[in-house]
Amino acid sequence: MDILDYMRFLGALVLIVGLIGGAAWAAKRFGLAPKVTGGNGRIGIVAVQSLDARRKLVLVRRDDHEHLLVLGPTSETVVETGILNGSSGQDLERRS
Repeated sequence: MDILDYMRFLGALVLIVGLIGGAAWAAKRFGLAPKVTGGNGRIGIVAVQSLDARRKLVLVRRDDHEHLLVLGPTSETVVETGILNGSSGQDLERRS
């Protein structure tokens, strides 16, 4: 193998690592989870926050109420239910 073969190998390696890095950035930037909505838009996911590597905190909207859930690989827990849709955003704005 001569120096030209080594340069081609290095160039291909840099290109592949760059493509993997670009795909990782795009996945993080735009998210991988599809939007979940009901047929008539009455239910949806408002926000998702990772608690650790295995659990997520999910705020789900149904009609005018929001429900706070903790989702894990083997269990689902309802933390709070019946949060009014309009008041939760106003409370957060007042606190900040």
